[in-house]
Amino acid sequence: MFNRKKAPSNAIESLIGASTVIEGNIRFHGGLRIDGQVRGDVIAEDDVPSVLVLSEQARVIGRVRADNVIVNGSIEGPVQAQELLELQPMARISGQVSYRALEIHPGAIIEGTMAHLEDERPGLKLASKQG
Repeated sequence: MFNRKKAPSNAIESLIGASTVIEGNIRFHGGLRIDGQVRGDVIAEDDVPSVLVLSEQARVIGRVRADNVIVNGSIEGPVQAQELLELQPMARISGQVSYRALEIHPGAIIEGTMAHLEDERPGLKLASKQG
């Protein structure tokens, strides 16, 4: 009806374990949970709804982009959540953050700039402020 992507199920299709360290970029479809470390970009493919979950012990050094991003670990780099960004109590982000919807739990920390993604649906854009 509003030309939005269907919300993903909570199905996590891939897991990066707590003792795993990956050096290089990751592209994924659907759901990905990271418990370990990634030194590289973590990017969801655009053709299917996606969810990325970073557990409390997870660490990503690089760009992060997915429809829904749930963070309880740390990210050093820009984060883009096409739909929802949820920052749980242990979340730590250092870098530019872009989101459409945002949920921040007490204790989460962002060091960087934040920007709301404009809604692309016609007729719902706010008039720009003049001044």
